[in-house]
Amino acid sequence: MQPDFPPGCERRQAKLQHLSPVSGLILAGGASRRMGRDKAFLELGGRALIELVIVQMATVCAEVLIVAGDVRPYLGLGLPTVQDRFQGAGVLGGLHAGLEAASYELTIAVGCDMPFLNPALLEALIRWSEGFDVVLLRRGTEVEPLHATYRRTCLQPIEEAIQAGERRIISFFDRVRVRYLTPEEVRPLDPELRSFFNVNTPEEWQIAQRWYSTTDAPPPPAPCPA
Repeated sequence: MQPDFPPGCERRQAKLQHLSPVSGLILAGGASRRMGRDKAFLELGGRALIELVIVQMATVCAEVLIVAGDVRPYLGLGLPTVQDRFQGAGVLGGLHAGLEAASYELTIAVGCDMPFLNPALLEALIRWSEGFDVVLLRRGTEVEPLHATYRRTCLQPIEEAIQAGERRIISFFDRVRVRYLTPEEVRPLDPELRSFFNVNTPEEWQIAQRWYSTTDAPPPPAPCPA
């Protein structure tokens, strides 16, 4: 299943002057146990969830990478794929692999199952990242690690956390500069915080289908320059 990029377009993303010098990391390849099937390829409006994510990330990031423990299911999507070096380390392992492979110092990390990404909010995350190593939303005691920015300065602290047996995303935060966003900061750009919604269960899949039916589908990417 191919996203609607013109042939070779993904190889020339960095030449598009309007894109930010940021790498987009799409973390894929989770077990999808609660869904019972690979959620990345569930379809909304005739497009796989991961395709919707690719389209939105490619409108903002000069580079988009797919990161997974097993990259084989994603090789046909026309983007560079990166395999986790630390297998079984969850999100930390994916972040480590993505940061290690990224061409740019700053990355935006999202999940493959987030069909309501908002480019304006992604661009705001980039602006809010000035002077910080991690920027992410915090709601009460919960954080949103897969709609967040991470600098390459996180690479060594993440590797140390993994080698210490840690799996919690916050396990390295005490060694880097973290900015926690509040819902009030985000809502002017995303009033219902749908950007942070991901599909893990059949019930959440039903919600996504209902929301998508009342939301304009993401536009196709602009044609790639010669």
